[in-house]
Amino acid sequence: MSSLPTTGRKAAARPLTLPYWLAEFGRIRTAVLVALACLVLSLSAFQLSHWRLDSAEDRLQLAQRTRDAAYTRYAHVDNEKRDIRNFQPRYIELRARGLIGAEKRLEWVDAIRHVQEQRRLLPLSYEVEPQQTVQLVAALDLGDYQLQGSRMRLHMDLLHEMDLFNFLADLHQTSFFAVQDCNIKRLARAVGAQSGPTLGADCTLNWVTLNLPVKAPASSAPARKELP
Repeated sequence: MSSLPTTGRKAAARPLTLPYWLAEFGRIRTAVLVALACLVLSLSAFQLSHWRLDSAEDRLQLAQRTRDAAYTRYAHVDNEKRDIRNFQPRYIELRARGLIGAEKRLEWVDAIRHVQEQRRLLPLSYEVEPQQTVQLVAALDLGDYQLQGSRMRLHMDLLHEMDLFNFLADLHQTSFFAVQDCNIKRLARAVGAQSGPTLGADCTLNWVTLNLPVKAPASSAPARKELP
């Protein structure tokens, strides 16, 4: 008994055919993996080098700023040393003459007495007011110092006008003051008198000093003195 072919028999399955490039991938797989690893390493190295470059530039800028600051300090110190060399002798001279520092009223009196005795002038009298801060009309850079002045009202008996001029000129050699005003008047002389003053002078002198300001300056009472 013969059997008839079954119409519903499934056809034999065909083998799956892969693309040629995929079938050959196994041969280059190692090379591809090595290439990918090299690419990753290259990108990592690039990022690292870029980061190191930025860090180096930051350090360079910091070093340049530090160098500039050090140069500025050096230049400032060098300028100060040059100023000290140039102005220290003048500063010492002005300090010795009484312009810089606290007022020296006793030295003013000694200078007045010395000029009076040397010039053989007639008796004089003076009155010194308390020291005050001088308000300048024009701005003047005095640094930390403050200009201060003491007003002196001076009366002199004169034989002639040159006594006053010589007195002020000699006094200027040792002290610092400004003549605010002077009033000279002729004195009446007794009939038959051969000697004695012929003129009287009333002057206002402003003795000036440069001194550091103090928190609570002590006020001094007016001093009046007559020199025989």
